[in-house]
Amino acid sequence: MKVWIDQDLCTGDGLCEEIAPDVFVLLDDGLAYVKEGDKVYAEAMGNPQGAEGLATIPDGQLDLVVEAAEECPGECIFIEP
Repeated sequence: MKVWIDQDLCTGDGLCEEIAPDVFVLLDDGLAYVKEGDKVYAEAMGNPQGAEGLATIPDGQLDLVVEAAEECPGECIFIEP
């Protein structure tokens, strides 16, 4: 499974990072991004973001990612097979 964030919808609340810090990170611009290990899917970090920046969900993290998507006030987290 993969996950991505639509930064245009992100409200920057940081709930996703609180729930699943291994998958989500808030950057200095106040928006959340997905990550895979040390690789952050953000143009500011030299990587694609949004629908082009899909991160693989680590083993054992799917339930947390689903919870983060459900709790997200911006409804900006998308999970794909």
